[in-house]
Amino acid sequence: MPDGRIAYTRDGAFKLDANGNLVTSDGYKLIPNITLPADTVQVSIGTDGTVSILEAGQTQMQQIGQIQLANFINPAGLHSLGSNLYINTSASGDPIVDNPGNSGLGSLRQGFVEMSNVQLVDEMTDLITGQRAYDAASKAIVTSDQMLQTVNNLKR
Repeated sequence: MPDGRIAYTRDGAFKLDANGNLVTSDGYKLIPNITLPADTVQVSIGTDGTVSILEAGQTQMQQIGQIQLANFINPAGLHSLGSNLYINTSASGDPIVDNPGNSGLGSLRQGFVEMSNVQLVDEMTDLITGQRAYDAASKAIVTSDQMLQTVNNLKR
């Protein structure tokens, strides 16, 4: 962060700034900083977080950096700064930083967009089931009300 604090993000849409640094979509540098040479023609990020490049005139990719992931004992305890940025608190615990695939951390996928954990077909089925249960309960209440009204009319 500009004020020197370290913030964490789930935003994996990296881009290059004017100096060739790999930054988040909001322009914040990664830690450790990864700078691409000006003559880079191809960038590859491995599932283990290794950043490799192919420079103009070269035939072999060379590794220039490593993207690391952080995990927290209590991710719900992170403090949200907005714009998909979080800082650790005493409730979240200290970050456990390691390379992707180690220490139970996930892996990275270049060119993929993370999808939600929602299965649309299942959710629609559950919605229809809930709606039918509501309709049945509503009809039961109406029938019960009509029966009580009939009982009250018999007393008169």
